[in-house]
Amino acid sequence: MTTPLKLKDFDFQLPESLIAQKPLAIRDQSKLMILDRKSGTIKHDLFSNLPHLIPKHSLIVFNNTKVIPSKFHGYQTKNKKPIEILLLRETTVKKRWEALIKGLSKIRLETEMEFGNGKLKAVLKGRIENKAILELQYHGKIDNILNSLGEMPLPPYIRRRSKEDTTISDQDKERYQTIFANSPGAIAAPTAGLHFTPHILQTLNKKGVQTVYLTLHVGIGTFQPIRVENIIEHKMQPEQFYIPKETVKELILARKKHKKIVGIGSTVTRVLESVELDGLKPSGTSGWTNRFIYPGKKFKVVDHLLTNFHLPKSTLYLLVCAFAGQNLAKTAYKEAILKKYRFFSYGDAMLII
Repeated sequence: MTTPLKLKDFDFQLPESLIAQKPLAIRDQSKLMILDRKSGTIKHDLFSNLPHLIPKHSLIVFNNTKVIPSKFHGYQTKNKKPIEILLLRETTVKKRWEALIKGLSKIRLETEMEFGNGKLKAVLKGRIENKAILELQYHGKIDNILNSLGEMPLPPYIRRRSKEDTTISDQDKERYQTIFANSPGAIAAPTAGLHFTPHILQTLNKKGVQTVYLTLHVGIGTFQPIRVENIIEHKMQPEQFYIPKETVKELILARKKHKKIVGIGSTVTRVLESVELDGLKPSGTSGWTNRFIYPGKKFKVVDHLLTNFHLPKSTLYLLVCAFAGQNLAKTAYKEAILKKYRFFSYGDAMLII
């Protein structure tokens, strides 16, 4: 019988000062830690040198999802109480959206809310677990409403004080987005991709490294906290993905030619480890994944992983421990703290080879 994986064994103390609150002036100037699983060694570099660290003729897979500005601050129409909502995704019923609302349990059904001086209204129509079902009322296209009234849904550990941080908040609309984001639908950025610049991509291509894209719309499943002590009892909420035919073709070819497949981030890795390459349709594939990767799970597709530094006791940190090995991952995180690496979304990066 296998020993249960206990959540407490994946905890660590992180100084709050190491949580990156804003992006660096230049994307590719982040620190880069390199973990070599064969030798068990740890090296330190700059992200701008990444092209020299990726083996020639590798295949790099990116997530091209685009974060939608889906956070809104407003008030309840009847009593003028302030309210904050985060739109997650439209349901099968037009103009009805799943959303997160602070204090949802205290809000009655049919409560009306207003945002942007009434340009967007919402009525609470139902609840599914901890999510609200909102019926939206607006004129024009929802994309225009989101882009004109919505805020970027930054994680709660990134704090913005409205007046002091106006410039940074404006910057977030560009910097909390990868340069290749083109498929709207995420409520959070695939943060490993935030370090890439056009120059890095050009350098990789000149070296003979191919780059392809898939889409996973990052939802609350990625950030859902683990609330059970026995880790394997945790259930991930499903997130939608799409792998286009060009990517399917290159993935299958890479396997035949024994090329290294490099997953940029946990989202790409979860998608690739959710499918069977041999069974993929040449026309592309789409679906939902609730793949939860923790120590003991085997990796069938991804050979190298690029990722950021994650929260203790999170599904993301568990994936890193599964890929690097628990002991090496723990040692790496201790060293990252000692050397003052920047953590989380706007933080530094780690390449596991």
